[in-house]
Amino acid sequence: MTKTLAGKSALVTGGSRGIGAVIAKRLAAQGAEVTLTYGASRGAAESVVSEITQLGGKARAIAADARVKGASAAAVTDTAAHQGGLDILVSNAGINISKPIDQFYDEDFDAVFGVNVRASFEIIREAASLMGEGGRIVAVTATIANSMFAPGLAVYGASKAAVNAFVQGWSRDLGPRGITINAVVPGPVDTDMNPDQTDLAEWLKGQVPLGRYGKAEEVAALVSFLVGPEASYITGARMIVDGGLTA
Repeated sequence: MTKTLAGKSALVTGGSRGIGAVIAKRLAAQGAEVTLTYGASRGAAESVVSEITQLGGKARAIAADARVKGASAAAVTDTAAHQGGLDILVSNAGINISKPIDQFYDEDFDAVFGVNVRASFEIIREAASLMGEGGRIVAVTATIANSMFAPGLAVYGASKAAVNAFVQGWSRDLGPRGITINAVVPGPVDTDMNPDQTDLAEWLKGQVPLGRYGKAEEVAALVSFLVGPEASYITGARMIVDGGLTA
C-alpha cells in the first residue's frame, strides 16, 4: 500500500474493534501515526496496536470513554501532544440502543445522544481548534439517519442525523481554513456487533441491491481516500456505503 499519509498524525475513536479497528489499520498502513481510543475493550485495542506495529506501523491506544463529558476532547489534546499535532480525525465511536418508544427511557436517550452527538461535537470542536490547513475530519454515521428499516431505531437514527448536520454546517466554518469535514455513511456492515448471519441480516440482505452486507474494509477504503491528498476538494459531503440499500 502506498504511503500517502506518511508523516500525518491521526486519531480514530472507537478503534478497538469493528469498523474503527479496520480504519486504524488502514491509515497506519498508509503511513500515518495513529492513536486509537477505546472505552472498555483495552485488550482488543492493544491487539489492534500490536498488529499495526508488527507490520511496521506506528500506533498506540488510549482510554477515552465517550460517555464521560470531556473525555473525547481530552483524547484530541493528548494525541496532538504525543504526536506533534493532529492532521486527521476519524470520529467513529458510537452506541445504539434499540427499543420501542414506550420503553425508551430518559437514561437511554441521554446515553445515545451523549455518545453519538455530544462526544462527536466535543471531539470535532477540539480537533478543529488544533488543525491547520490540510486538516481532515471524517465522521462515521449510518444510513439509518435517512431511512428507517425497522422499529425501535428512531433515537439512534436521530443521533446520526444530527452528526450529518454537523458535517454540513461545519464545512462552512472550516472551509476557509483549508480543513475538510465529511461523513461516511455505512449501511449494514459485517462486524462482531452486527454479524451478517442472523435472521434480521438475511432479511436485510434481501433489501440490498448487491445482495450482501458490506465489509469494514470497504468503509475504511473510503475513509482513507477522504483523509488523503486526492480528496482536497471534497467537504460537507455524506458519502454512502450501503450496497444501494437507500438508493
